[in-house]
Amino acid sequence: MKVFDLQCEHGHRFEGWFASEADHADQQARGLIECPLCGSPRVDKRPSAPRLNLSGVSRSEPSPPPDVPAPRPQATPEQQSVEALWLRAVRHVLDHTEDVGPRFADEARRIHHGESPERGIRGQTSPEERLALREEGIEVHTLPMPEALKGPTH
Repeated sequence: MKVFDLQCEHGHRFEGWFASEADHADQQARGLIECPLCGSPRVDKRPSAPRLNLSGVSRSEPSPPPDVPAPRPQATPEQQSVEALWLRAVRHVLDHTEDVGPRFADEARRIHHGESPERGIRGQTSPEERLALREEGIEVHTLPMPEALKGPTH
């Protein structure tokens, strides 16, 4: 098992677990690797050192090998904090709502009119459907979802 430090074009860092270096290369070539936060398919492998023997080593930063791309700017601690809060909010919504998919507008109306039990739901609507729901007095909020969380969650 290979664990790689990965980073998308927007500076989001995450780990990827692969059966081998060849498995990583194959998945990268087929476009199967994407950022779990923003869904960007532009993901680079970052230098990592899983085993470091630091005894007797000076504290100066080693220079990266010449074939390693220049690092992209890292997210500031404030950006990382906002991203973490957003991801926590998304996970909370996923854990506490029912996914009604494209039936969202119809199900929201049924709940509003007492035809369906009151509960938290989530799904997809068009901008026009959201506007119509709001005009009917039905509270609707848009929450962008990371691509990686749109499928089944565990």
